[in-house]
Amino acid sequence: MNEDMKKTVNTIETDILILGSGAAGCGAAIGAREHGATVTMLDKGKIESSGCLGGGNDHFMAVLNIDGPNDTKEAFVDFYKGPTSGYTPKMIGRWVDAMPVMIDVLEKIGVEFETNPDGSWLRTVGFGQPGAWFICIKNGQLIKRRLAKKVRSLGVDILDYIMVTRLLTSNGRITGVTGFNVLDGTFCVIRAKAVIMALGNSANRVTTNSTGNPFNTWHSPYNTGSQYVLAYESGARLVNLDLKQQATLLPKGFGCAGMNGINSVGAHEINALGQRFMGKYHSLKENGPRRNQILGTHQEMIEGKGPPFHMDMRHCDPEEVAYLQYVLMPGDKATFLDYAEQKGINFQKYPMEVELSEIELSGMLATDDNFETTVKGLYNGCVFYTFSGSMCSGYIAAKQAAERIGSKTQLIDLEPEKIKAEKNRVFHPMTVNDGISYENFERAIRQVMSYYMGFIRNQAGMENALEKLDFIATYANRLQADNYRELMRANEAVHLLKTCRLSTQSTMERKESGRALYRRSDYPELNENFNRVLSIWQESGSPKLAWV
Repeated sequence: MNEDMKKTVNTIETDILILGSGAAGCGAAIGAREHGATVTMLDKGKIESSGCLGGGNDHFMAVLNIDGPNDTKEAFVDFYKGPTSGYTPKMIGRWVDAMPVMIDVLEKIGVEFETNPDGSWLRTVGFGQPGAWFICIKNGQLIKRRLAKKVRSLGVDILDYIMVTRLLTSNGRITGVTGFNVLDGTFCVIRAKAVIMALGNSANRVTTNSTGNPFNTWHSPYNTGSQYVLAYESGARLVNLDLKQQATLLPKGFGCAGMNGINSVGAHEINALGQRFMGKYHSLKENGPRRNQILGTHQEMIEGKGPPFHMDMRHCDPEEVAYLQYVLMPGDKATFLDYAEQKGINFQKYPMEVELSEIELSGMLATDDNFETTVKGLYNGCVFYTFSGSMCSGYIAAKQAAERIGSKTQLIDLEPEKIKAEKNRVFHPMTVNDGISYENFERAIRQVMSYYMGFIRNQAGMENALEKLDFIATYANRLQADNYRELMRANEAVHLLKTCRLSTQSTMERKESGRALYRRSDYPELNENFNRVLSIWQESGSPKLAWV
């Protein structure tokens, strides 16, 4: 360890620093380079496979103004705005404006969008949406590699395998970040005029599906809440950690996306009694909001009407169903056809068994119309969700950052003592002997969250969760890492713990049911007094909460 601690600190300077090289990070790189800014991008993975997009994607959401009254900016803004969304109409409008720009980028790098026989776009309806806004993609498993090639060609300085450990600030303004190389342990300090947060909106490995494998997840299992923890610790405000928690239905025992396409072809969800039941939970049945399908499925389960649950597509159009199984589903996860072959799955012949997924935590950095957070110079590249939302968010945030820093913005000097203290903190697990593994540390977190923060919650249970999470936190200094990969996992585990705590604290304030994917047994009804956004931030090391 002594040699590790003596490693030379690698110091880098840049105009725009992008944290994360997934879809949002790639969009940000394109936006920043359009303005001629020098750009550095880093990620603990490799850009060719990093982020949720690294697993593939089968659709891109876009308003095109070609398919009826709902295919307009006005309809899109009206659907996504609202007192609890965290979005303003201007923010959503900027997303719409960026959609055709990003589609043009994707077409030029060889992403193939599916068309109908007459040459029009093949588009489908998403959960609860009034318009067919999703454009289907043929070769979705190749998108990330092609985007990576595009970004590398733009002259972006890409630092693969760097995990961010802290955002550096001075007088309420971002000055840079620290991190380390997860392969060789080199400690990095990067000074920047502006920083784009593009580390992913989800925090996985909080609970598991029926496999018990925390890495068998709907979205990327390597997102552990760094987007929120790093911003929170820098002084930024977070919102909607109580509302934007997510879950879906999965093919039984196989973590992958796909329910958007399955529901869109007209699939019926069937309980163990052979009943189609979603009509009880939303007028649009399976095509209602995703949370309604989750809550409905869970309610059927606690009433003893499942498992098993199945998605039945035998009545659907045979060509659409074949396209879904053999083109779109593998586009989201290339190994889906291997899974289908081993399980004997054929959408046209048999209902497919599904299950409730793991719960992933989510939220948003409080963001203004320019996509800047409450910390000056720190921008949110993960404002919206989905492939389209991520790529467009990053693009918009970086364009705003590049326009606002200008030529007169100067790099701010960093404080050597703070850098030294952070380096010692980061490498501490490699000085520990006979300590705790990150596996056991995370396992304890999941046990608490699964028990007290599942699909049904209450005040007493969440208070217990906080007490137990605080107890787990007392063991953080005993995390042990014998190599740099384990050091990365140890740092991930700490971020996961802190995200769970912030999410639990926020959820305790929302004393109602029906607006999120969970029910509160002590507050079972919807309460319009909570039709607002909840903000959480840090003052003097303590969390503060307020309704906005």
